[in-house]
Amino acid sequence: MKGSDCMNDTIKNIIERRSVRKYKDEMIPNDLLDKILEAGTYAPSGMGKQSPIIIAVTNKELRDKLSNINAKIMGKNFDPFYGAPVVIVVLALKDISTYIYDGSVVMENMMIAATSLGLGSCWIHRAKEMFETDEGKKILRDLGIDGEYEGIGNMILGYPDCEKLVPNIRKDNYIYKVD
Repeated sequence: MKGSDCMNDTIKNIIERRSVRKYKDEMIPNDLLDKILEAGTYAPSGMGKQSPIIIAVTNKELRDKLSNINAKIMGKNFDPFYGAPVVIVVLALKDISTYIYDGSVVMENMMIAATSLGLGSCWIHRAKEMFETDEGKKILRDLGIDGEYEGIGNMILGYPDCEKLVPNIRKDNYIYKVD
């Protein structure tokens, strides 16, 4: 916001949010996690149908299993969750026409909420592919999740273990105003 000396906290958090790719081992407190998850539930959704669901994973064994599935899809042998202690998975019902948008807005709400609470986050792709695998489908069944859900995104979450990240300069032709 060029030239603005006065910026509210919401806009400040949107502008300052960065994708963090290095985390401390420290687990975040449940009250902070609950606030972030609640923010996700208040995302707008097409016709108010609330097609997404949110799975918050703090269990290390399941977190590592999800990481391994994601890495396998990438064809790489590393932790695509960058050591973050929490993985939040957003899925959405495929029979709702706006499901991809609905789930995407849930992800963004939670990432902005994380920034507002001093936590780092990053959207990690391949959730769709993860939950199309037999292993991913079994995880959902084991959690008691039924329905035709598609993975929208994985959000990793934790305390950043890096210097504050600086945003890229915004491109000149980002905005077209028509008066």
